[in-house]
Amino acid sequence: MTAVLAEGMTLSRLHAPTLSTLPAAVTENLRRVREAAAVPVMAVVKADAYGHGMVAVATAAVAAGAEWLGVTDVAEGVALREAGLRVPILAWLHPAGIDAPRAAAAGVDVAVGSVDELRQLAADAVASVRVHLHLDTGMARGGCPVEDWDALLRTARAARGRIEVVGVMGHLPCADAADPRANAAAVLRMRQGRDAVLRAGFGPLLVHLAATSGALTDPATHFDMVRVGAALVGIDPSETVSLVGASRLTAPVVHSAAVPAGTVVGYGGTHTTAAATHLSVVGVGYADGVPREIAPGAGVEIGGERHPIVGRVSMDQIVVDTGGRAFPRGAVATVFGPDGGAVPSVQEWARWAGTIPHTIVTGIGPRVKRSVA
Repeated sequence: MTAVLAEGMTLSRLHAPTLSTLPAAVTENLRRVREAAAVPVMAVVKADAYGHGMVAVATAAVAAGAEWLGVTDVAEGVALREAGLRVPILAWLHPAGIDAPRAAAAGVDVAVGSVDELRQLAADAVASVRVHLHLDTGMARGGCPVEDWDALLRTARAARGRIEVVGVMGHLPCADAADPRANAAAVLRMRQGRDAVLRAGFGPLLVHLAATSGALTDPATHFDMVRVGAALVGIDPSETVSLVGASRLTAPVVHSAAVPAGTVVGYGGTHTTAAATHLSVVGVGYADGVPREIAPGAGVEIGGERHPIVGRVSMDQIVVDTGGRAFPRGAVATVFGPDGGAVPSVQEWARWAGTIPHTIVTGIGPRVKRSVA
């Protein structure tokens, strides 16, 4: 199909490489989380909702009953407010620091995990900021160390009026093992930290520790709320609960050829055809998020069948061996999706690339068009 640009000039029309977000899958995944956790749910939409579109996923999650939203920083929280979302929002990573006036103005809670950070927040506040005190419950990756917890509480007491302590949070370092024994130390540390905050005169408190794996596998970690991000988009790091993939990546065939046996494919000649076959070039590559290093057997769906990727993944393209079938330019390949059958899943791509599903979905590049199904 062509469109006339000017006399003698035409532009070929192809299906643009597209990542489609599926809100119905978010709804179903939240339902499955609620079956496992009988407490309020925070829908975590940091990293653009794991690459699926922050506003689209947040809107679907809130419509499905999520009581809170979780983000990286205050700016993301403000963007959700500007999109019309009014549920409570917590920001806790703050890679550029905390904008205290903006947090107070937008009604975005912030988590604070060190004495210095809390002092700075109090100094910057022009109106009271709602704070969740972040305790290191065993990861040494942010959060206040246990030995500094009392100092943090003294600082919080001194900052009353500029901050309001409303919650306590932590993280589970080993929840993906789906073994409550691996979580026991973090649960105990959280209980002790919570009790110290209450003794210091703060409360009522919202206590939250579990993310997706804890929410799905260990009720002892649930406290007053669970935070789920990966689960919303169909990823269960514990691999214990069947969830629904919330996106589909498609791309066009941009070139096809019939080739004889002995044809060398791609940079470095890492693949040679064993017999006469058809090759289809699909218009996505590692610049778009297709992992460059993949195991043999990786493939995509074209025409209702899975076909193997051959040769090296290029920056802009992959080559697919379609055997006896010839596909025209413009045929649509599904790189991954929730459809099953011939369509690869995100989990399969993670195995082929020797990584986790999170890196597959968050790695889709900016050239890929986004849509909401």
